[in-house]
This record gives sequence, structure tokens and C-alpha cells, in this order.
Amino acid sequence: MNHEPMDPTRRRLCQSAIAVAAVTGLGPLASPGGAAPAQLKRIRAGALDVAYLEAGPANGAPVLLLHGWPYDVHAFDEVVPILTAAGHRVIVPYLRGYGPTRFVAADALRNGQPAALAMDAVDLLDALKIEQAVFGGFDWGGRTADIVAALWPARVKALVAVSGYLIGSQAAGKQPLPPQAELQWWYQFYFATERGRAGYDKNRHDFNKLIWHLASPKWAFDDATYDRSAAAFDNPDHVAIVVHNYRWRLGLAEGEPKFDAIEAKLADAPTIGVPTITMEGDANGAPHPEPAAYRAKFTGRYEHRTVNGGIGHNLPQEAPRDFARAVIDVAR
Repeated sequence: MNHEPMDPTRRRLCQSAIAVAAVTGLGPLASPGGAAPAQLKRIRAGALDVAYLEAGPANGAPVLLLHGWPYDVHAFDEVVPILTAAGHRVIVPYLRGYGPTRFVAADALRNGQPAALAMDAVDLLDALKIEQAVFGGFDWGGRTADIVAALWPARVKALVAVSGYLIGSQAAGKQPLPPQAELQWWYQFYFATERGRAGYDKNRHDFNKLIWHLASPKWAFDDATYDRSAAAFDNPDHVAIVVHNYRWRLGLAEGEPKFDAIEAKLADAPTIGVPTITMEGDANGAPHPEPAAYRAKFTGRYEHRTVNGGIGHNLPQEAPRDFARAVIDVAR
């Protein structure tokens, strides 16, 4: 009987599934020849031709997992098999400017503003005919999940948000911070310059590896782990999206008028009423709010979990069992 060789992503997910099942007590997961492992798919969704991984039963309760900068779908490699073992249908898209995801229109503004990323998530749910999903994310993905939960709560069954409430505005972004906090945002100011744009374009592999080290100072990732994700930064729109995102936050770049109404609502810092678990690693080296600062922003069923053990900014990849357990728990 002939078999096609398994692609590396599918193999990693299957191997992770077997290993994770043994230590989580969640029961057996599909073997490589069993239930469908994660597959890379594409779909037209709004402004994008979205590339995404999908795994788990087609009739399972949907979970949408959103990565941040400078990361990619591999942040969830070990999360996905735990969730599929629990019966979830898991969707993990490459954000605009990452991996195989592309703009439909060649002349579209390479817009990185938060409202655009949030609309991408809603458009993806629409394209997949998913009415409601559990959202989980970190960094840009956490902000996107927060926005959708705040403005389109009917689309979010529950939320897992690393670093909690990340909704902001241009007005807030213009306010000066104490010197130590400003120092942490050095790359934001770098991207505000044309030298920064050129430097990021030229050195994006090493630049983002530095960010990984700074944001997760105790995470001993190897070159192979980083290089798997770094391939996603070769997207032709990546630099433009990243630079626009940070310039927009400082009020140095215009967004698209069609998002003005959304950004106006976000400027009021809306509360989030869906069931939520916020998470934070005990060694997050990236700028992030303290849990007490955002507690009041979550008005529904709520819990905060701090994950110890030297866990940094990329919590789903550094502590996949803790992240997956939060998704399973909040979805109940």
C-alpha cells in the first residue's frame, strides 16, 4: 500500500499530539494515519487570500488562534493537538504580511492598524461560515482577539488573551512614558524612521531573532525552532505591514477611512464581556500591562493565570499545555 510522505508541519503536529497526550491525561490523540492532522489551506476572506492551518473534527467547537509579531503559526504547534484531542476544530491563520497570506488587490494599502487586523479575523470567520469561535492570541493576536471580543461579542464564545487588555488608540500612543518604559519600545521608534524601515528589511531575520531573545530572555529556543517561524517573514508585504503598524500607533501614518468608526469605538477603551482567561508569563521581557491594571476591563466570567518557570512573551509556544488548558477551560 503506497503512502504519500507526510509534510513537516503535519509530522510535527502528530508527534506533538502523541507526546502531549501522554503527559496531559487528555486521552489518546489521532495517530498519523487516524483523524485528519493539521493541513495548510487557503481561502478568500475580505481583503486577503488567507493561508491557514486547520485541524480537528469538522463539526468540533471552533477555536481561532492568532499569532503576533514577530512570530507565526508555529507558536501553536504543540497547542493544536491538545485542542483537537479535546474535540475542537482549530484554525490558525497566518496574519496579513506573514507566510503565504497575500492581499487580493495588488494596490491595497499594506495596512497594519489594529482595526484592519480585527476585520481580517471577522472576515475569516465569515469565509469559513463559522458563526462563533473561542479566540486565543498573544501580542498582535491578543490585541486582535480583544478587539473582536469587545466590538463583535456575538462572534466570540470565549477568550484567552495573553497580556490581557491590549486595546489602544493613536491618542494613547502619543502620550510619553517614563524613561524605562520608553527604552523598551526602542524598535517602535526605530520603525518610525526610513533608516528603520530599510534596516528591518535588510536584517529582518536577525532583527526578529533579537526580539525573541529580548521578549523571552529565559526561553532556550534553538536555531531550527526560530528558522521555522522566520520563513514567514519573507512575505513580500511583511516589512510594510510591520512598519505601518508601529507608525500608525504613534500617529505617524494614516489608516484607511473605512476603519475610522471602529477606531473611534476602540479609543473609548470598551469593556469585554465574554468569558475570559487572561495569561502572563513570569519572565515576559516585552512591554506589557500588569494584570491589576486591566482587571476592570473584563466584565464577564473572568480568571487570570500567571505561568511560572521562566515563561516569556511567546506563551503558547513556551507553555503550550498551560495555554491549551486555558482554552479548554474557558470554552466550558
